[in-house]
Amino acid sequence: MSLPEIDLTQIEDEKMRHLVGGLLNIIEDLRTEVGAVRAENQQLRDENNRLKGEQGKPNIKAKKTPKNHSSEQERRQRKKHQKRSKRSQIKIDRQETLKVDPEDLPDDAVFKGYQDVVVQDIEVRTDNILFRKEKFYSQSTRKTYLAPLPAGYQGEFGPTIRTQVLVLYYASQMTEVKIHEWLSQIGIQISMGQISNMLIKRQDVFHQEASASYKASLEACPWQHIDDTGTRVNGDNQYCHLVDNPLATHYRTLPSKSRLTVLKVLLNQKTLNFRLNQEALGLLEKLKIPQKSIQLLKSLPREQDLEEVFIHQWIDHHLPHLNHTQQQAVLSALAIAAYHAQTDFPIVKLLICDDAPQFKLITSELALCWVHEGRHYKKLDPTIAHHQQLHKSFLRSFWSFYHRLNAYRQQPDAKKSTLLEHQFDRLFTIQTGYDALDKLIARTYRHKTQLLMVLHHPEILLHNNPAELGVRHRVRKRKISFGPRVTDGVQAWDTFMSLFATTRKLGINFHQYLRDRISKLNLILPLPELIRIQAQLLDLDSSWQTT
Repeated sequence: MSLPEIDLTQIEDEKMRHLVGGLLNIIEDLRTEVGAVRAENQQLRDENNRLKGEQGKPNIKAKKTPKNHSSEQERRQRKKHQKRSKRSQIKIDRQETLKVDPEDLPDDAVFKGYQDVVVQDIEVRTDNILFRKEKFYSQSTRKTYLAPLPAGYQGEFGPTIRTQVLVLYYASQMTEVKIHEWLSQIGIQISMGQISNMLIKRQDVFHQEASASYKASLEACPWQHIDDTGTRVNGDNQYCHLVDNPLATHYRTLPSKSRLTVLKVLLNQKTLNFRLNQEALGLLEKLKIPQKSIQLLKSLPREQDLEEVFIHQWIDHHLPHLNHTQQQAVLSALAIAAYHAQTDFPIVKLLICDDAPQFKLITSELALCWVHEGRHYKKLDPTIAHHQQLHKSFLRSFWSFYHRLNAYRQQPDAKKSTLLEHQFDRLFTIQTGYDALDKLIARTYRHKTQLLMVLHHPEILLHNNPAELGVRHRVRKRKISFGPRVTDGVQAWDTFMSLFATTRKLGINFHQYLRDRISKLNLILPLPELIRIQAQLLDLDSSWQTT
């Protein structure tokens, strides 16, 4: 039975208006609860039938389109499409003049020049080389001297094949089986094991450049997007962490996604140190460690780095009464203090992320993603017409404010900043009368500082989409290739996915980059140097320089 549409504003009696509004909320809650109970009861019936050897309810998918929680339609603003000519970007490899058959021409035909037509094509063929290496033997030194292979050639395969294998696997996301099939079709005799070795073995040059690029990008940009996703390593559940900024993208796969793991990612997997200082004591208070335990911690050496083995043994001996969560909180506080005190690696000043707890307290500032915040409202599914109208109206106000914040990024101004802060206060302190919506509004207001961080740092984005898109690339790779199985494979996945994403941001062709490095031509500048050049053009830290 559907309820008639009710307009509470038409009820003149205030007490009656509040009473009807309360009843509508109760009905909304009961409908939601009944739906959840029905689903749970059906699951229990199905499980009971299975235990009795019978079949449960058939899992027939509904034909209706599932509810879309995406906010892209509201977030994105349409831009005028301008079609660009691709012809100017096409490299011409050869030129061929086509002539008209003289027999087709009338006697009075006059030559008027040429009409150009550009046709793109590729040529795939083998280029197998027999190298005849000169060989000398010296009686005096009792040594044999052989002419070396050209740069980039090693083993049985040249730089082009090695480049193609890496591009097809990491950029095009083909499986090893399909790469083997493609190479076989064009006449290359190669085993699956050789392809696997090309993908993960002897890649120190790339590992080093990826690591140096990560450090250079952290030095050049004080703020970073961060996210993580589950991944499988030899069948075990692990997590791929992604750190992203406009200059570079960095992937790191580790067994956990705790706050300590995030710190390790930001330090490029360096061994964590721990330090007791005033900052650590303040963090222990925020993490609600008992005062008795804090007093015991004060007996630790002050203002010096403590190794992980020592601090674990000390906590086990002096703080055995703390549960695992509290012990992890103590370790986090000491590790964060050590991270901020160290000078060997750039310290990230601001993270842009979702509301996951492992990202909090690590940096001095935190910016939350407006798209994630809006997703909570999109998931709200009221059944009463009055609540539906309130929900729809608030969503319009939510995204209207978002667009005003985005406009501020383009032209920051102190007066606009103050005005936007007041508008935030008005929007997220209203009471609609729809309880579920009002709880979300109050939740957003509690995140005011993190959601309005753009007012202090206009360089940052209002959303965490760059990290989300980077994670999506890893998810697609995971679905196609499941996951690495050995340590070399984990490192190779992280390195080449980082290099692919980073070269794309720097405007470098990934295929050309790999060929340049494998052939040892080094015509493309080192990525850290390109990152530093690009950083000067983008001016990613101006708001930090003025504070």
